[in-house]
Amino acid sequence: MIKKLIFAMAFFIVLAVSGQKKNDKDAVTEAAEKLRSAMISGDRPTLESLILPGLTYGHSGGHIDDAVEFVEKLVSKKSDFVTIDITNQSIDLVGNTAIVRHHFYATTADFGKTPGDVTLDVLLVWVKTKNDWRLLARQAVKSEKKK
Repeated sequence: MIKKLIFAMAFFIVLAVSGQKKNDKDAVTEAAEKLRSAMISGDRPTLESLILPGLTYGHSGGHIDDAVEFVEKLVSKKSDFVTIDITNQSIDLVGNTAIVRHHFYATTADFGKTPGDVTLDVLLVWVKTKNDWRLLARQAVKSEKKK
């Protein structure tokens, strides 16, 4: 009888943990999509709600933005994304941290520059704070082609 009770408890714990991970993956996917949209729109409140104050945002050219610089570039249209397409996204959860990788293809109209195309592979680190997922780190590397 005790073995059956222990087995039943273990079964329900496994169900609860796997259900939580699925919900967390969905929440991270939703946060990443909100970030993509906010990067296009330059919506300051949304951008600020999705990042942590300690954000480190690495560009493929080597420059690293902090949280303030990241938001300001998008709001001012110094970095102006007309479109952003994300493909081949993967999400790995490690406790309250999500490691997200994806391919990033964008068209740009940065202030004072010729419109262009950007093709990158990106690594994002999201951290769960209370019930929200917020971006802590991002690093991009140039990619050869759209995937």
